[in-house]
Amino acid sequence: MKSIFGEEPSPDGFSGPTTMDFSELKSKIEPLKSANLENSDFRSHIEYQKSTRSSKNDSQAIEQSAKVACDMSKLTHVGISGEAQMVDVSSKDNTKRTALACCKVILGKRVFDLVLANQMGKGDVLGVAKIAGINGAKQTSSLIPLCHNISLTHVRVDLRLNPEDFSVDIEGEASCTGKTGVEMEAMTAVSVAGLTVYDMCKAASKDISITDVRLERKTGGKSGYWSRGE
Repeated sequence: MKSIFGEEPSPDGFSGPTTMDFSELKSKIEPLKSANLENSDFRSHIEYQKSTRSSKNDSQAIEQSAKVACDMSKLTHVGISGEAQMVDVSSKDNTKRTALACCKVILGKRVFDLVLANQMGKGDVLGVAKIAGINGAKQTSSLIPLCHNISLTHVRVDLRLNPEDFSVDIEGEASCTGKTGVEMEAMTAVSVAGLTVYDMCKAASKDISITDVRLERKTGGKSGYWSRGE
């Protein structure tokens, strides 16, 4: 039927190439007339093609649904019907967990020199950002809705001025002994520290950018050790 009537109709009621005209459609139907098909034969042919096509579409729909269900099963924060949910970790074992994250704040030479000389109007940029990053890690569950409230055993945030690209390199590490990981705590720490650097320096420049927020390494839990690039 596809060779006779063209492509299957789209939802808007149009089918086939947009340039098809009635003469082209007529040329596709003429072979049916020349074959002297009876009306009943023609209708039977149509019904057979429709049933075959419907069966094929049903099979494809079932296969696609199964694939989507399989993919969704990997998303622990998504429920069966697609709603957001907090993961139940009560059955997990308590293990020592750590996570290391980093980010970069591009200052530009003029602002970099001011930070290096500790001449920013708001004061010690790196010192304030360090405390902000530590506090950010502790507030992660308040900021990220589906994160668990974790009892952190250690948080470290280090900031280093990088003269090669006039930036601040920020590294954050979080640790706990518990049922779920601290990746979000580590990444929140460096993100908040980076935002604080921006806030401390924005009077001197609005062209500062925060880049490359990422997890570098994690340990503990069912998945064990993971490191970027390994």
